[in-house]
Amino acid sequence: MYDAGVLLAIDGNDRRMWVIHHLALEEGRRLLVPAVVVAQAWRDGRRQVQLARFLQSCEVLPVGMDTAKAAGVLCGKASTRDVVDATVVTVALAYGAIVFTRDPDDIVHLGAAAEIKPGLVVRRV
Repeated sequence: MYDAGVLLAIDGNDRRMWVIHHLALEEGRRLLVPAVVVAQAWRDGRRQVQLARFLQSCEVLPVGMDTAKAAGVLCGKASTRDVVDATVVTVALAYGAIVFTRDPDDIVHLGAAAEIKPGLVVRRV
């Protein structure tokens, strides 16, 4: 599971993130990105060619009503307003996914507030 920080790193042609991504592809992993994360990072398709190419190798997940409500509840539990991060955590927990992020503190805080065992696995990129 990728958050917006990962997409921004790719958009900036961060070589380390490209390596992580290619290794995951070679291992046959599902690379998940909630659609709201794309919305947070996408600004201009004419300039974001790298990001567009990257997203073609990811599974972009729609965010339906149940997920949106669960993310809102999680924001309440964590006393935060970042619905995009809350959506990342909600979807990651539902899929048992590892979250790759540039801002692990917020993701870890939301994961702890979810009070789901086993807990969320987070990797800083």
